[in-house]
Amino acid sequence: MRVLYHHWLSPFARTVRLVLLEKQLEVTEQVVFDWERDERFLSLNPAGEVPVLVEDDGTTVADAGTIIEYLDEVYATPPLIGRTPLERVESRRLAAWFNGKFYREVTAPLVSEKLTKRVTGGGAPDSRLVRAGRANVHTHLHYIAWLTERRKWLAGDTLSIADLTAAAHLSLVDYAGDVPWEDHDLAKDWYARVKSRPSFRPLLRDIIPNVPAPKHYTDLDF
Repeated sequence: MRVLYHHWLSPFARTVRLVLLEKQLEVTEQVVFDWERDERFLSLNPAGEVPVLVEDDGTTVADAGTIIEYLDEVYATPPLIGRTPLERVESRRLAAWFNGKFYREVTAPLVSEKLTKRVTGGGAPDSRLVRAGRANVHTHLHYIAWLTERRKWLAGDTLSIADLTAAAHLSLVDYAGDVPWEDHDLAKDWYARVKSRPSFRPLLRDIIPNVPAPKHYTDLDF
């Protein structure tokens, strides 16, 4: 059986989980906390980071972006990186935006401070970082709205890794209770469409130890 090593607090691993489910690929999920040294896991990925995918034949692929490229090439239906060269360029660009800029400006300060520290016993959240993350999220939600006013999905006419990557990050920020949906109707409508997909249901069932999710988190209609 195919195995995905992941943990709930990694937006990168969450994206891979969504891709696997969108492609209807069976997988066994193995939770690994990559902040704890695990020699067996290090033998799979010397970087010591999730996600890592191990195929039935022992093929091992590490790094979310690499895993997604591999899955889209080997299991081509549905194509999630894009159907045309322009769609592929745009979906990769936006996935990089959310894995880079959004992660630095929003996910890391909010999720690391409010969720990861609770799980790892890392102390109290840094209020300066939390305030910065809460301020920064508005810019990104405006950008999502701008994109969805011009396209059906973020990168074009079909769901792509751009949508799955953005939603994976936002799902964690939403779990922390820090997405101001009431101020961003267009972004909220887009997220509701992604959130309502069958592939998203396992993420909504995730329970982060010692941290309850907001009541609206699992509500498909908010």
